[in-house]
Amino acid sequence: MATVPSHDTAPAGAPDGGHRTFLAVLVNTAAANVTTSFLWFALTFWVYLETRSVLATGIVGGAYMLLLAVFAMVFGSLVDRHRKHRVMVFSGVVTLTAFLIAGALWLAFPESALLDLGAPWFWLFAGIILAGAVIENLRNIALSTTVTLLVPVERHANANGLVGTVQGLAFVVTSVFSGLSVGFLGMGWTLVIALVLTVVALAHLLTIRIPEERPAASETVGPVVDLRGAIRAVRAAPGLFALIIFSTFNNLIGGVYMALMDPYGLEMFDVQIWGVVLGVTATGFIVGGGLVARFGLGRNPIRTMLWLVIAMGVLGAVFTLREWWWLYALGIWVYMALIPPVEAAEQTVIQKVVPFATQGRVFGFAAAFESAAAPITSFLIAPLAEFLVIPYMRGAEGRATWGWLLGDGESRGIALVFVVAGLFMVVAASLAFLTRSYRTLSTQYRTAEVNADVVGDATTGDSVGDATTGDAAAKTAVGAEPGSTTGRAPAAASTQDAVGSSVSSTSLRDEKNGPSGE
Repeated sequence: MATVPSHDTAPAGAPDGGHRTFLAVLVNTAAANVTTSFLWFALTFWVYLETRSVLATGIVGGAYMLLLAVFAMVFGSLVDRHRKHRVMVFSGVVTLTAFLIAGALWLAFPESALLDLGAPWFWLFAGIILAGAVIENLRNIALSTTVTLLVPVERHANANGLVGTVQGLAFVVTSVFSGLSVGFLGMGWTLVIALVLTVVALAHLLTIRIPEERPAASETVGPVVDLRGAIRAVRAAPGLFALIIFSTFNNLIGGVYMALMDPYGLEMFDVQIWGVVLGVTATGFIVGGGLVARFGLGRNPIRTMLWLVIAMGVLGAVFTLREWWWLYALGIWVYMALIPPVEAAEQTVIQKVVPFATQGRVFGFAAAFESAAAPITSFLIAPLAEFLVIPYMRGAEGRATWGWLLGDGESRGIALVFVVAGLFMVVAASLAFLTRSYRTLSTQYRTAEVNADVVGDATTGDSVGDATTGDAAAKTAVGAEPGSTTGRAPAAASTQDAVGSSVSSTSLRDEKNGPSGE
């Protein structure tokens, strides 16, 4: 039987059968991700094919990321305060309810009414599907917490890569079948398929048992969004906010991809073929995640992250220089292969330097900050591309000015946006190497010990620090002042394990108290 940790310590090790339980949770979350992504991709394809509006797809995609940013802190607080199985079930029920309402709207109104961008029904229909997809992301935070319970600490980076690999497999399935479903079956039957799969995933989730103790954070009264607690936890690790900034670089170019990748691809391919192209290129997720699972991230994951972000920028600047399908597809594949290592790098660093009991709020804070970058660029780029850049590049002046670089084609305006965004990413990530924060955080990662002593509860200000104790807590957490290369933290009473996909959090386990529920 696994030892039951106290409220103030992280789990000492993986329980018996923990790996098997982790795989079950991972597969179930992957199935839920496939379902919501399947419907979300299908909605994007359907909207663009029926309206040919880059603005509409940009707004829909940007709204998704914006809501993720808004609710990430809520999700982090919920995961810290409740048993993780219960959080997952709640997420599944809300998502199913949202999809049922969307199905009712489909039956209640003709398709032409739902496609009228000037009427409220389109935005209501898309918004409800969006809400279901956003709530499903609560499961991803809870998934990372169950890894904290079930996976040994020495496998952090490798487990992060495994999660990225499974997400890649999900993306392959989603991309292919979303295009085929919209192309051959239409949006109505696509909704039916999503509803059936959501029910199946929820039923399977109810059969899983995750041994865990009632979280310590649930015993104190706190706000729904514990922003103060999250900020305290971030401040307790000097340089951690800089890591969040570094990760945001990836999301900046992600907003451009969100707004323009599908329109560019759908101008080049039929929707069925485009779905297959996305599915094939999504094998890059599998390769990238598999490489991390096999080899890890090197001695300094922060340095690895920045080099990968620079590579993303170079890629964005070159993969649409000509309207060649193979160049575009290859560029997407390489971009997707880079995403799992970038995300795994952030997760690995945070898992080491952030106390166990506050990881949910820290990951929620990070997700909120990083997710906000994509909708900002998406909302900005979509109208600029549709009303300014694309018409400019279709005119004689644009072709004469940029033809030497971008060649000829129907989508040269979108290509110009990709080039500018990619070069911006290269410059931003390169400058990050020169910052003091980069050096401080790199030192902190090298000197930090996995820490279970400084956990406390951010809602009360214990251990993670407040305005007067934050510096002391930071020194305890990393074992040295920022910039020191020799300081070591005291040996931790127990070890902590965690692994993230896009966000992560924390929980405790208790085999005496049973699996889930409160």
